[in-house]
Amino acid sequence: MFPPRKSNFPGGRRIIGFLVLLGLVQAACGLLPAGTSVPAPTRSLPPEIASATPTSLPPLPSITPTAAPTATPAPSFPDPLGYAWVPAVTGLNLPVDIQNAGDGSGRLFIVEKAGDIRIFQNGQLLPRPFLDIRYKVESDHTEQGLLGLAFHPDYSQAGVFFVNYIDLNGNTVIARFHVSADDPNRADPSSEVDLLHVQQPFANHNGGGLAFGPDGYLYIGLGDGGSAGDPLRNGQNTQTYLAKLLRIDVDSGSPYAIPPGNPFAAGGGLAEIWAYGLRNPWRFSFDRQTGDLYIADVGQDAWEEVDVVPAGTAGGLDFGWSYFEGMHSYHPNPPANVAFTKPVVEYSHANGCSITGGYVYRGTAMPAWQGVYFYGDYCSGLVWGLIHAADGSWQSQVIFNTGAQITSFGIDEAGELYMSDYRTGSVLKLTRQQ
Repeated sequence: MFPPRKSNFPGGRRIIGFLVLLGLVQAACGLLPAGTSVPAPTRSLPPEIASATPTSLPPLPSITPTAAPTATPAPSFPDPLGYAWVPAVTGLNLPVDIQNAGDGSGRLFIVEKAGDIRIFQNGQLLPRPFLDIRYKVESDHTEQGLLGLAFHPDYSQAGVFFVNYIDLNGNTVIARFHVSADDPNRADPSSEVDLLHVQQPFANHNGGGLAFGPDGYLYIGLGDGGSAGDPLRNGQNTQTYLAKLLRIDVDSGSPYAIPPGNPFAAGGGLAEIWAYGLRNPWRFSFDRQTGDLYIADVGQDAWEEVDVVPAGTAGGLDFGWSYFEGMHSYHPNPPANVAFTKPVVEYSHANGCSITGGYVYRGTAMPAWQGVYFYGDYCSGLVWGLIHAADGSWQSQVIFNTGAQITSFGIDEAGELYMSDYRTGSVLKLTRQQ
């Protein structure tokens, strides 16, 4: 049993006074019956959050990274007053991820924590799941469940996709499935091939993200194994998959091969590791235009962070946990010979308690947002924008106060932006108001 103060989904964090919401506890602590949607409990935000605007919150620091990403700098933030998060999908059961297949179908695939993947197509939520593996997914604890989904870059031809889930023994499984031969809206549950099993010592900090990089390799985000304060010191241990970003080649080998550029491919650590020193990476994504990697890493008790890795950077980065929480010392005496990669931006728990990473906007419907990275907080519902300014600094500010329990962002094939609300069982779309 992990400490109660670490039990809220997805970050495993201290529950700050104003964030202890009855609806969150009821929704997150148990598996809802199949087919039921998450009730929207009566919930009013405290005045300090409900009335928050970008100008009323403490400014976030602008930090110059040691290596500048390749993204074209966005000169300024557009006025958010002309935009709104509009409900696109309702009736979901604890949504935690949103993906598209990149196959020209226009479908959105929405991961439900209990073990279903639902399809939103032509304005309708299809009644039958694309995949139902509830019978093999442990989701009773708030941070367990079916947590991540990624489609093969050549899904239209290959028909394969990958999931990250917690099995009935409480351990992480990375598995491959194939779409049915006779129905594009149904996966074949018997096609499962398990690629990787990772033993989880506690029920929280499972990570859960999956994404294909521009190099064609599958990246896998795993947390430090849970409890609090990295008690097993997994963050800096390169002999465990925990607290790491893994990278594997799913198109070679059986069941996969090790990319030759992985830092420990020749020894010195587990060959699958690409980067380490992460506490609980809750959503990472690649900028579809530049290939830069954005990682939102959930902090311990005080700081949330965003890490940016420029396209083409070699593996082996150490993001610092548990010597550092954000840019602040956590465990003492870090080794002097290690070059830690610091976040480009952080925010304190005055503004939330558990970061949810998003995407750099590259759609066409809202050109003013081009190049802005969106991220949010699960507890406060605030959404930030992050830009790499013309002077080389990173600038971030609150742009929306949604009131949602933000578990994920997603993009459709056109690059338009969506957000999942765990509390109401809905997916919202960022839309320009007429």
